[in-house]
Amino acid sequence: MKKTVLVTGATGFIGSQLVKHLLQHNYQVIILKRSFSDTSRIQDSLSEITAYDIDKCSIEKPFQDLGKIDTVVHTATATGRRKESLIEIFETNTAFPLKLLKAAKDFQAKTFINTDTYVNKSNIPYQELGSYSLSKKHFQQWGKQIALAHKIEFFNVRLEYVFGIADYPNKLIPLVIKKILSNASEVELTSGEQQRDFIHVEDVVLAYLLLLEKESEPSQYYQEYEVGMGKAISLRQLIEMLKELTEVQTKLKFGALPQRSGEIMFSQADTKAMEAIGWYPAKSLKERLMQTIEGEKRLKEQAS
Repeated sequence: MKKTVLVTGATGFIGSQLVKHLLQHNYQVIILKRSFSDTSRIQDSLSEITAYDIDKCSIEKPFQDLGKIDTVVHTATATGRRKESLIEIFETNTAFPLKLLKAAKDFQAKTFINTDTYVNKSNIPYQELGSYSLSKKHFQQWGKQIALAHKIEFFNVRLEYVFGIADYPNKLIPLVIKKILSNASEVELTSGEQQRDFIHVEDVVLAYLLLLEKESEPSQYYQEYEVGMGKAISLRQLIEMLKELTEVQTKLKFGALPQRSGEIMFSQADTKAMEAIGWYPAKSLKERLMQTIEGEKRLKEQAS
């Protein structure tokens, strides 16, 4: 019998990749979206998905219609980088998943998988994305409390810096790749001293798939998982690697732009919990960067 998985954020970068892999692994996939969501990322999969427009129905309706939803995977997020208001950030990152978790509990779903972020490792909200960080932290805390009080599995999946083909264009890796591939004479950058743990979206999806099949452990209703390569490198090293892989002459002007105040200078996943259930990145960082470059080249050719 097919397991039923409800996914939020299915039209986004990570959620769309997850949906495609869930279908390939024979899951029944339900998605929550808005009636005006851009579904281009999952266009080829829409006929195989049951979709609910959450702005036109209650949050309980999928549970009422399906009878049994095994797992909810929450990937929807609002960072503020797309000019979302404080209320929109709170609604997307705290209020909406809290209502969804309550519905999952009430209709006896087995597991709720929450997508968290590396910026919340500290007890101090990340200054650059303070509202985002605070709202995500609040839901994680509510999730833990509800999981322990009501005995529903809550997996808090803390992702490091995720990248891959067709990522949001204003993020660092696609932005630098596009500038390099367009033969820009130079690219202005910060000093690039910050260290991040870069993880490819396909490896993130593999982590979710393993968690979906994870055998329950008695009384461990709340569990934390960090997903990354387990090794941080500086932004400067990463960008120099991109230049080397593309074999271009673009001048990288490190230090031309000021460093943001309150920047996180180091983040690296502790992957022991994921490794304990058999997860490891499928390819090296260099292989994943080359895969992303080739993918961006194809997208560029298709657009021209």
